[in-house]
Amino acid sequence: MTDLKFRTKNFSLMVIDLVEKLPNTISGRVISNQIVKSGTSVGANYRAVCRARSDREFVSKMNIVLEESDETLFWLEIISDKNWIDKTELDIVWNEGNELTSIFVSTLKTMNCKIKNTK
Repeated sequence: MTDLKFRTKNFSLMVIDLVEKLPNTISGRVISNQIVKSGTSVGANYRAVCRARSDREFVSKMNIVLEESDETLFWLEIISDKNWIDKTELDIVWNEGNELTSIFVSTLKTMNCKIKNTK
């Protein structure tokens, strides 16, 4: 899990760096606040996943991480549609967010299957 701890923290930092480049307009500030909250929450909540005391707690916390990563992807889509950030730079953050989201979905499927088979 150390690799994912690093990746989720790095993703948070990537989102913070991206936000610094968003326009200082009313809508730009609103989007900045939203994506900083969701993007940094991915890393912070993943750490909580690593401290889960049971499989069910793991799944519960991982679902929060998945929600936050998916929300971050939504805000990245909005930023892309508004053409606020260079597409090449945005794609780097998008790709990492998308990969992390895929990992979280896969992990949840595996854990839910494990829990179901343990009953």
